[in-house]
Amino acid sequence: MLGLGKKDTLLLLLVTALTLCAPFLLNPFPVNGGLAQFNAGYPDLMQRFVIFGIFAIGFNILFGLTGYLSFGHAAFLGAGSYAAVWMFKLLSMNVLPAILLSVVIAGIFALMIGYISLRRSGIYFSILTLAFAQMSFALAYSVLTPITNGETGLQVTLSDPRILGVTANADGSIPVTHLFGIEMRATEVLRMGAWEFQFSAGYYLCAVMMLLAFYLAIRIFRSPFGMMLRAVKSNQQRLYYTGVNARPYTLAAFVISGMYAGLAGGLLAAMDPLAGAERMQWTASGEVVLMTILGGAGTLIGPVLGAGVIKYFENIFSKLNENVLHGWFAFLPDGIEDVLVAVIYPFVGKGWHLTLGLMFMAVVIFLPGGLVEGGQRITRLFRRGRSPEAQRRRTPAE
Repeated sequence: MLGLGKKDTLLLLLVTALTLCAPFLLNPFPVNGGLAQFNAGYPDLMQRFVIFGIFAIGFNILFGLTGYLSFGHAAFLGAGSYAAVWMFKLLSMNVLPAILLSVVIAGIFALMIGYISLRRSGIYFSILTLAFAQMSFALAYSVLTPITNGETGLQVTLSDPRILGVTANADGSIPVTHLFGIEMRATEVLRMGAWEFQFSAGYYLCAVMMLLAFYLAIRIFRSPFGMMLRAVKSNQQRLYYTGVNARPYTLAAFVISGMYAGLAGGLLAAMDPLAGAERMQWTASGEVVLMTILGGAGTLIGPVLGAGVIKYFENIFSKLNENVLHGWFAFLPDGIEDVLVAVIYPFVGKGWHLTLGLMFMAVVIFLPGGLVEGGQRITRLFRRGRSPEAQRRRTPAE
């Protein structure tokens, strides 16, 4: 199916089902219940899940296949966002041209940076990409202010020309982003008893883009090109000894990875037409590294899982404050309630990074293959328990 093997087809179908049914799966608790705080099925967060999933999938093509660790991929994310917002300002509020331009601009930018950075490998490559990302941040923040609007950020205004679209709505407001008339912020709400499910046009656009990006990643992983990238990771020196020049392959992987990042940046701007220099900071590059390693570098679905986990912690656990915790433990005596709140609070709210850091340490120590390896171990455990041999051992001898 679609040029994929049986396992890859099943994986693609699984990811498709989970993505399309996300509004149901991410809202397991009643709206007015005490656990509604942990629901993640609202449009803004679901969009971030799939957008940063695209970002991590692209980074995994470079890091997971070639072993080249880039600390500068945020530069392409920011470049894609700026390109998309400029398209909204100059052409129209249709998201399709903006997304296409963001991919092209990020690809060109990645080609320039990759051509220089890939002259080195290992830690020197990582430092070069970090330096380029920080230079890009400095340029966007303070030097190229006519293009980036500096620290304020680039956004659409009523004075923008928009040669193929209206500059203002009938009520004088700024037009919203759309896909051939379908507004990205348009949301339908389905209420079923105590549950509420939201279906956003913007989310499903991002979901379709993520599925296409995931499918392309599968094809790259299974292609001769992907095998060559694995050979680079395995032993690049041996490739040179056999007469193979690995640099064109690594440069191609770097550009493809940058285009994925540009696509993610364009989608961020399509959902909220604003681009700021903070998207180019080194912390954003470090975040995608964490997503990939946490989920499982070199695996197909791992980066998507890692992106979902980190964005969930960032948006859900960071909102747990002392009042919420006191509400949870209000049924306990005051002394015990205060002790529990004092113990738990450092790990949530502003301290959610501490919980994420501990979880990341545990994964690196006990599951070097990331969350995917954990899932594989559990699967093997269940299969071993259901094997005929194990069942014979449990059956008493007659």
